[in-house]
Amino acid sequence: MGNVSQNYTSALPIIKSKLSKKGQKLISKKEWPVYFILTLAGFATAIASNAFIKQIADVEIKVYNVAGINLTFNTFYRFVLGLLILIYGISGIYSYFDPIRRSNFAYRAPFRFAVGIGLGLWDFLGTKLLLLPQPFFPGPAKILEAFIMEGDFIWENTLYSLRLFVVGFSLGVVFGIGTGILIGWFPKVYYWVYPVLKMTGVIPAVAWMPFALTLFPTPFMAAVFLIIICAWFSIAGLTAQGIQSTPKAQLEVAKTLGAKTSFLVFHVAVPHAMPQIFTGISNANGFAFTTLVMAEMMGQPGGLGYYINLSKVWSAYYKVFASILVMAILFSLIMKIIAKIRDRVLRWQKGWVKE
Repeated sequence: MGNVSQNYTSALPIIKSKLSKKGQKLISKKEWPVYFILTLAGFATAIASNAFIKQIADVEIKVYNVAGINLTFNTFYRFVLGLLILIYGISGIYSYFDPIRRSNFAYRAPFRFAVGIGLGLWDFLGTKLLLLPQPFFPGPAKILEAFIMEGDFIWENTLYSLRLFVVGFSLGVVFGIGTGILIGWFPKVYYWVYPVLKMTGVIPAVAWMPFALTLFPTPFMAAVFLIIICAWFSIAGLTAQGIQSTPKAQLEVAKTLGAKTSFLVFHVAVPHAMPQIFTGISNANGFAFTTLVMAEMMGQPGGLGYYINLSKVWSAYYKVFASILVMAILFSLIMKIIAKIRDRVLRWQKGWVKE
């Protein structure tokens, strides 16, 4: 027991250093309950306000049968908030036993509380009173009704968007990195290709839509082409910069040891360019997602952009918000995956750069 306490005490300066880089402070086990309760209190308040404040405005509340359970949009909304409380409750208990996880959990507690209170106010103004302009700003409970009304259809369109994004963005990353390596390493390729990259890169990808629909046999392939074009410019440009900024000293040492061109490129220049490559991928991800939605709104037979257009025609703006919610979750997950891969590949940077 004494050894454990001694190890923890010796690790305290390192833990505090890691937390201070993100503007956080070390939270003790005695302080943790305050942040745990604060995290859950906001969502609990939102549930209570929805359950106990009477419906004042005249709103049609339909009953849906989902898996043998009768649900209204209010009961489903309370279920979703209860699920968030359960997730954060488990996460909070799990974080209790590790000082870094505990401090990270506490750091976001005020924000989670504010989100819960914000949802409660939004529900009160947008559902109970209908004071917000309708039907353009429905309450959160009404937005979630779209998922119990036509969850299967939303899921189909989400899968279509994911398939389109994965194919287009993956090819964009491959072509972008490949082009960037060629431009950055070979002067002749730079001479002929870089001006084309500069000219085409500043043109919004959606501007190529009429040509894409003409050149490719299906709308899906046309949208894939637009996403590739969108991702290609950012990734290729930053990859080329990373390759060109490789220190000559590293190349000379490798040449002295007998390294050939392929070794110099893939074992010296490309590893050195990895930070810039991941910066390009992160930037391209946002542009590609925007292009994806725009392409779906301009002629795709499916996808979240298509679903937004379809809902807008019938003034079902709560469905529009539902699709935006799905987009936000998807984009956050994709960014998280890219960040995890980046942290794994660039793990050598730990302790060398500002985090």
